[in-house]
Amino acid sequence: MKAYFITGTDTGVGKTSITAGLAGSMRKLGIDVGIMKPIATGYPNKTGFKSSDVAKLVEATFIKDPENLINPVFLPLPTSPYDATKLLELSVDIPLIFDQFKKLLSMHQILLVEGIGGIMTPITKNFFIADMIKGMDIEAIIVTRATIGTLNHTVMTCKMCKDYGIKIRGLVINNFDEKGTPAEKNSPSTLYELTNVPILGTIPFIKDLNNTEKLIEYVDKYVSVRSLIS
Repeated sequence: MKAYFITGTDTGVGKTSITAGLAGSMRKLGIDVGIMKPIATGYPNKTGFKSSDVAKLVEATFIKDPENLINPVFLPLPTSPYDATKLLELSVDIPLIFDQFKKLLSMHQILLVEGIGGIMTPITKNFFIADMIKGMDIEAIIVTRATIGTLNHTVMTCKMCKDYGIKIRGLVINNFDEKGTPAEKNSPSTLYELTNVPILGTIPFIKDLNNTEKLIEYVDKYVSVRSLIS
């Protein structure tokens, strides 16, 4: 049994899309892959899964696991988990998250766990996404962008992983934004030079990130998925 925690350099870098693509690609290779979104926030969907992120992950994998396993904590406000708990006067059951993680880990060959926000997104005042990854004791895959600003965010994310003792399996560069000239794009070689973290792949711009089949096709083509399952 193997697991990876997919985190990002920031919110909105495409963690859900990349996780869905990785999961779908692994499934096509015959791997029994599970998915988990320990904490999700946002206004709940009127039908199906409360979280649209969870719905997208399930669509890519055809997983039949119950929602309370895949997404043990849902906070119905589109804000950070810590802010949501304060505004809603709720608490996050962190032991439950780890219990559900262990159950899912025992049920699948590979488990992909998608975080929320960046590595230092607070869940409580003293518990961050980095603490969750550390507690799960699994490798991280960092999703980053290609445009200006990514060098700073990526280097800081990698440094925090090092400070927490989190092993990074690699970076996935997501060209989710078609804006910017070639000169405004950072090359994978520069990211590797600054972080010494392997580049697992670079995803070209996809106009419709909700097209799950296209996501899986691009991940198949541009990410070294087989290296993650060997």
